[in-house]
Amino acid sequence: MTDDRTPGEPSPIFETRQQAQLRLLQARYGDITPGPATWERDGTAFHYRSKTLLIRDEFVSQVRTRLAGTPIEVRLDPGDRTYPGVTVAQVSDVNEALRVINEGVGFDAAAPDHLVHICPPTGVGGNCPASEPIPVPLGTPPSPDVNRDKDAGQGVRVVVADTGLDPSAEKRTPWLAGVTGDVDLGTLQNPMTEYAGHGTFIAGVVRCMAPAAEVHVRATFGIGGAVFETALLDGLIDILDNDYPDIISLSAGTWTHASRDLLTMQLFGRRRLRLHKGVLLVAAAGNDNQRWPFWPAAAPYAVSVGALDKGWIGKALFSNFGHWVDAYAPGDDLVNAFPAGVYIGQEEGNKGVEFKYEGMARWSGTSFATPLFAGMTAARMSTTGENGVDAAARLLKLAQKRAIPGLGAAIRPNDSTIRV
Repeated sequence: MTDDRTPGEPSPIFETRQQAQLRLLQARYGDITPGPATWERDGTAFHYRSKTLLIRDEFVSQVRTRLAGTPIEVRLDPGDRTYPGVTVAQVSDVNEALRVINEGVGFDAAAPDHLVHICPPTGVGGNCPASEPIPVPLGTPPSPDVNRDKDAGQGVRVVVADTGLDPSAEKRTPWLAGVTGDVDLGTLQNPMTEYAGHGTFIAGVVRCMAPAAEVHVRATFGIGGAVFETALLDGLIDILDNDYPDIISLSAGTWTHASRDLLTMQLFGRRRLRLHKGVLLVAAAGNDNQRWPFWPAAAPYAVSVGALDKGWIGKALFSNFGHWVDAYAPGDDLVNAFPAGVYIGQEEGNKGVEFKYEGMARWSGTSFATPLFAGMTAARMSTTGENGVDAAARLLKLAQKRAIPGLGAAIRPNDSTIRV
């Protein structure tokens, strides 16, 4: 199934869900503006910080000169944080500033400070996770099941950049034993907040593929599941500098201004990640059934993962797709660990419904195909001795051999142990 709508054109499947999520985002992030500039006519594809402009360091002088002859007010923000290769500025009108800069300096000189969300901002779907988690009885086996090779992932460290970890999860789901991380504060609320348990579910998927892997879950996104890209950059740099990962699993992203990589993440890939030899970044392709590149998954420094359907034979209805998706992995109706507690449905069809969880849930999204690929890479690393980048490259070669016609490379559980 293909969908050639441009970003911002509403999906008849997800339109009501988008509207609900837009209200939630605006209530939580009052200082955001929808994009693109034509969003009122064409729909919303992304959000950004209303008065903040990110400028490449080498273009700061040109940008200031170009804007000097316009009504746009510009103030460089000294702040208390610095970002590699990026200068933060406060401007009176981000859209107009970018129009002037694009025409006079170039598209690569500046960009907004985008909101990056584990559930992308509304517009062309904005439904990651692709569904709300559905309770299943405690004792239900995970799906995909735990790898029979209990040593898979031994010596490999996977860091999950997400909402944090439910501290009581390992008491109910033994495959999470030994997983560490920041506390998912949303799991401590009653009822639980949106996206609470997202990081716990992801950690469970990694551990099912690689039972012996060291898994650490960071609360990079915290309650609400969104951060501005500058804050995401802070979180990823902290992971590199302090957590010593072999693999970073990132189930988040956004569409962007001018459909280019997030400026901070592009510089992160070039100036920070590449200095940590062999460290792999795996990123979710997004859940909007679109071929439009989704960032940072579409970037060359990341392995992008789309989702296969329940039968693992085709694309999941919700999964993004296209030349920029490196591989597809199971991501539809996965079952894994989830906090015990109550959650009130927020999305159309579930709004106001009380869900009660015993510690397991069924969930769909490229959010979960991503850690499945990360876990399979970790399992392969412990078998072959390859680093994360090399192991992923070999898995992708295997996925290409098992490609689905009309879609692309596909990887499934247990493929990680096959030498190619």
